[in-house]
Amino acid sequence: MKKVTPLTELSIDELYKKKQSIKGALIGLGVVMLAAFVILLYLVFTAKTPKVLAAIPISCALALLPAFISLGQITTEIKNRASK
Repeated sequence: MKKVTPLTELSIDELYKKKQSIKGALIGLGVVMLAAFVILLYLVFTAKTPKVLAAIPISCALALLPAFISLGQITTEIKNRASK
């Protein structure tokens, strides 16, 4: 199993690479989730599917929360190093 290194031990270049990869993943997953959300909402309002189905994309969006937190931590670490 790969050991997770703390952000303070990474170089600035590694932080930028990690930030770009997380940002790319967030954009890609966000677009896919948005498309799924729109399709599901269309099905909820046009078909005779249960209205509870609309809660699925909203709850799935919470799956992106750890990635947003990680991105914020990386951005904070980059800003801390730039100010030194």
